Amino acid sequence: MKLRNWMAAKAVACVVFGLGFLLLPTTLLSLYGASLGAGGVLMARFFGQVFILLGLLLWLARNTTESTTQRAFALAVFVGDLIGFIVALMGQLSGIVNVLGWSGVALYLVFALGFGYFLIPRSAEPL
Repeated sequence: MKLRNWMAAKAVACVVFGLGFLLLPTTLLSLYGASLGAGGVLMARFFGQVFILLGLLLWLARNTTESTTQRAFALAVFVGDLIGFIVALMGQLSGIVNVLGWSGVALYLVFALGFGYFLIPRSAEPL
């Protein structure tokens, strides 16, 4: 797999979840067994906005051929997804969300491992 395809996959996932958090935060989080007050709805919408921002950045940068830029994106998303994995796992293990929360844990882990793979040094082969 090429980095651009991995960036596109992550971009689509980000935009889909971002739209859900932006437009239907209460409904989306109720699927996970969580409820929100007014402040939580606002924060979920900010979360959705950030997901859409990340998705658009990844989508628009996916075809770059500059190796420094590719590595910067891979590193940034790797670190972000690693943190997301830890936060999602903590939430899951603490019982804040229902069994559907494992899907978030898995998504963060898969994307972190994928972007981490692209950070492994290789011979002069394009990312």
